[in-house]
Amino acid sequence: MSTLITNIAELMTQDLEHRVLKNAAMVVEGERIEWLGAAASAPAADDTVDAGGRAVLPGWVDSHTHLVFAGDRTAEFEARMAGESYSAGGIAVTVDATRHTSDFDLTRLAMARVSEAVSLGTTYLETKTGYGLDTENEARSARIASTVVDEVTYLGAHLVPAGSDADAYTELVCGPMLDAVRPYVRWADVFCEEGAFTAEQSRRVLEACRDAGLGIRVHGNQLGQGPGVQLAVDLGAASVDHVNYLSAEDVAALAESWAGWDPATGTGARGTVAMCLPACDLSTRQALPPARAMLDAGVQLALASNCNPGTSYTSSMAFCVATAVLQMRLSVHEAVRAATYGGALALHRDSGNDADGERAVGSLAVGHRADLHMLNAPSATHLAYRPGMPLTYAVWRAGVRVR
Repeated sequence: MSTLITNIAELMTQDLEHRVLKNAAMVVEGERIEWLGAAASAPAADDTVDAGGRAVLPGWVDSHTHLVFAGDRTAEFEARMAGESYSAGGIAVTVDATRHTSDFDLTRLAMARVSEAVSLGTTYLETKTGYGLDTENEARSARIASTVVDEVTYLGAHLVPAGSDADAYTELVCGPMLDAVRPYVRWADVFCEEGAFTAEQSRRVLEACRDAGLGIRVHGNQLGQGPGVQLAVDLGAASVDHVNYLSAEDVAALAESWAGWDPATGTGARGTVAMCLPACDLSTRQALPPARAMLDAGVQLALASNCNPGTSYTSSMAFCVATAVLQMRLSVHEAVRAATYGGALALHRDSGNDADGERAVGSLAVGHRADLHMLNAPSATHLAYRPGMPLTYAVWRAGVRVR
């Protein structure tokens, strides 16, 4: 069954050519994009959808979330808005609530959050464990996550549980806990920050997970300058996330990690993506990441929601895009690219087509997965021009219209 979507005012492909097509159309066949180009040249299809002069862009790729949790942290949020500073310790509140919630309810809650995200244009989702913090509950979280999202990340190294020895807990994360979650996860992460895990402990976790065959990433440089960025680059992590406080050396290291990459062909040695989480920064009243400086230096950027109960309880990628444009000095095209192609790049899902069967997400090109986000606006510029407005009109996920 093929579907022609025509009368598209603006088609922002975010492909390797950075094409923005006017008066465009595309054909979706099954889960793939069959054709795209000028509406006047569109081939026939089994069905037709009239976009009505609306814009179409790739579905959002939300590459950093924490969706498997229970409980409420509004009191912490209110205290922070009243002037208290953010620290990593609030995670323990969610851990306690999550451990005392049934599998059924955790799954139901996570599915509801995924549904919210999809309704806002997100078509590819990563989420992390990290609210179990013992072997049984981390494995449970990983198993549940694997049933509701596209990519699962092991974050047993989110926080050292109260009363635990940090080094002994690190060994648990690297041993029995890793073995228990391994069947359900593709990635591993560590919170390398004051009050969480030291550089030495973080390195131990990342090396153990890499040796187990997992891709690696780092929570780093969120609360101040620290070792997270350098550690991520040294170990070849796919991304380093937060990146609020960077030295000139950090920016240079991130840029140098991409020296062997050809952005025109999407080939070569991958570097470490700098993942910005602006909704979290607004909630914690941290400085926003120096996105403009990183992009100008040649760093590959991603934007993600960091949806979680303590510091960023939103799955609105449009909000993140608007913030990146209005406060981080990115253009609309750059911000949308970071929230689509950039997220796919961080998850190593930026390439793939008919030949290998693992279709690329985050960009619109023939053979890529048909993940589409249609706006109730004539161009993507309206995402920042009309911040906070409900602009999602329709969503296709792997070729199926889900909104």
